[in-house]
This record gives sequence, C-alpha cells and structure tokens, in this order.
Amino acid sequence: MILIYRTLTNFLYPFLIVLILFRKLINKEDKNRYKEKIFPNCFDVKKRQNKKLIWFHAASIGEFKSILPIIKELNQNNSHFEFLITTVTLSSSNLAKEELKKIYNAYHRFFPLDVNFLIKKFLYLWKPYAIFLVDSEIWPNLISNSKDLKIPLAIINARITKKTFIRWMCLEFMAKNIFKSFDICLTSNLETKKYLEKLHAKNIFYTGNIKLIGNIDKEVIHNPNKEILAKNRFWFAASTHKGEEEFCLKTHLILKKKYEKIITVIAPRHIERINKIKKLCDKLNLKSQVLNKDDLILENKEIILINSFGVLSSFFKYAKSVFIGKSLIKKLEKVGGQNPIDAAKLGCKIYHGPFVYNFEEIYKTLKQYNISQKIENSDELAAHLLTDLINIKNNSNEFSILMNNLARKTLHDTMKNIKIFLSNETY
Repeated sequence: MILIYRTLTNFLYPFLIVLILFRKLINKEDKNRYKEKIFPNCFDVKKRQNKKLIWFHAASIGEFKSILPIIKELNQNNSHFEFLITTVTLSSSNLAKEELKKIYNAYHRFFPLDVNFLIKKFLYLWKPYAIFLVDSEIWPNLISNSKDLKIPLAIINARITKKTFIRWMCLEFMAKNIFKSFDICLTSNLETKKYLEKLHAKNIFYTGNIKLIGNIDKEVIHNPNKEILAKNRFWFAASTHKGEEEFCLKTHLILKKKYEKIITVIAPRHIERINKIKKLCDKLNLKSQVLNKDDLILENKEIILINSFGVLSSFFKYAKSVFIGKSLIKKLEKVGGQNPIDAAKLGCKIYHGPFVYNFEEIYKTLKQYNISQKIENSDELAAHLLTDLINIKNNSNEFSILMNNLARKTLHDTMKNIKIFLSNETY
C-alpha cells in the first residue's frame, strides 16, 4: 500500500506545485518562503554539527504554541539539542517569527509536501536525531522513510477521531504498518488511546492535552489600547470563521439597542478575509476600523477588526466575555472548535456554538466550572453578554488553580515520557 501511496503522490506532485502557486496568488502562502514546501533547493538548512537536532512537526498555530513549553523544558535540561519546527499554515509561520526570537536554537521551516523524494532529501539534509509529530499529523512517506533510516519517531498529543479511525480501518494493513512505526505515542484523550491500540501502535500513554501546559504571564501582556478598553463596554469574538462574523455583527446590533456605545472586537482566524468583513460592516452601516498591530482604536468606532497575529491574549486580558469561533459552522461539525484555554486562564467567560469537537473534553471541564456556555443564536449570546457587561470581570480563582494543576500534571507526564524516549531507554 505504501508503494501505491508513493506512486500517487509522485504523480500528483506537479499538480500540487500548481496548487501552492495558486494559494500564493490568493495570499494563503508566504510569498517568499512558499518554495520550502515544493523544492529541495529551498529547504534552507541551518544546523550545527555538534548538536542533536530534534524535529517537531506541528500543523498550525495551536499545535505550534503547544510544543514551545516542551522545547523550553528540553533546553533547560540539555545543552546539546537544537530544534527544527515545521508547520503548514501561513498564520503559524507568522507567529513563529515572533516566538522563536525567544529561543536561540530553534528554526522554523514549512513542512515539505509528503512526496517521497522531497521527504528523503529533507531528512538527508537536516539529519534529525529524533522526530515528534504533533496531534494528527500522520504522513506515510515521512514515517516510512524515518523508520528506514532508524530515526526515533514519536507522536505527541495524538488525536484520532472516530471518523478518522474508520477511514484508517478501510486501509487496515497500511494503517497498522504506519502506526506500529511509532516508538512512542502520547495521547491527548482516552478515545485516541483506544483507537491506537486497535491500530497496533506500541508504547501508548495517555498524558493529557499539551495545549493546557502553556504558562501565561499577565504582566508581560501589553495592549496599546488598554485604557480605551478599560473605559468602554466591549466584548471579543476570537478566531472567527466565514459566516461567524455576520453572527457577531447581528449580536452587536442587538446589544446596541441597550448600549449605544458598545464596542465589538473581532479577530478572524484568517486575516486575509479582513477586507471582506470590513465590507460586511459597511453594508450594515456599522462604523468599523481595521486595527493593525500597535494601532490605536479611533473614537466613534464600534466594530474593531484585528489585522495582526499573536495578539489574542492582549484582548483576553481585558475582556469580560469572549466568543470562540469555528463553533457555529455546521459543515465543520467534525473538526469544530478553537482553543479556549488562554481565554479561560485570563478569566474570561467563554461562549461557543454547538460544534466544538476538537476541544470537546476541554469544554466539558470549562462547563463544570461555569467558565463556558454553549449558545445557539445571536439573541441568546446577546442576552448573556448584557448580563456580563453589568458585572465585574469574571476571574475564577478556583478554576485558575484547577487549570494550573492540570497544566503541571500534563507537562510532568509528557516530559517524563519524552526524556525516556530521547535517552533511548526501553519501556
């Protein structure tokens, strides 16, 4: 089966190049670095010969952020490592530019297409000491070639849904060969542990969701608009997807009947859509402002559209109430939900739609402590927001303690297994 997959990906390679070029034209790829995905001479290899290179592959922003505490822990305990982090999305590369300034021995590159000759060349040039795939990043050519080269291979924060498991079982022989190639599997939930056992994976440990482990230092979170936010009533819609902005604007119009000067701040998940959202505001006669990094909110603007990366926490810090997107779109039901953890740690009351499959377990925990609430429509959200806007900012000390305890346990259990894995000890 792997031969069929390799033949198919080789055949599709020219078409995938065209696809990447098209995505570049519509601003969904980095205009300067897109070639890293498709051409070996653009891999831009930088590594030191006296260091062991640890490669983490994470798909997007959430996965990228989740591995930073792990890299920091490894740096504290071993000076002989350096790190390669690959991601797929443009948004994650923009965040990496900022975050990796703080880590002297880490490089970011785009993940090459999982075409056999590209992967072989990538492995030959970078020569990783060990590889960690994060969440659900299962790439057959990468896995097969890594095992051929006897490179230790792990999957961390592993996440397999029922739908994905059924798909893998349609290719059962290939699936079992792929999953038994991992030397260790650290899962984010018990459901995944069960599925990995059925797929004949080995050394499977449930260590919890590593997206819980990041620490937030409120003192270093800066927002140039903190005074404006402090003196005005506002609410925040974070990581919205197409269709959800209209929902938020309808909510704003309802709130406006009670509070004429209410401000709605919207941070779309993909900021390349910002101009379309601006036109939607204009259509509804709402005074909007596209807010670039370090811009100040202008007087008499009621809809603020965030046009920069890595600033969500600076709005969570001052918000009483937050709507987390990718949760109202029916067609995304099986992949719904964005990460609510930072908002929860910063004391926000969180609202979300019915489709939060990717963070279902986390939302269950948040619900237990009355930190999150599912909503179905604009009227329902507006009713909750009107109550929140009257009250002081919601800071649950009890919940903060719970979150911190969960974070410490998850980090401890994860690092214990990673250190065993990297030391080549047996399980």
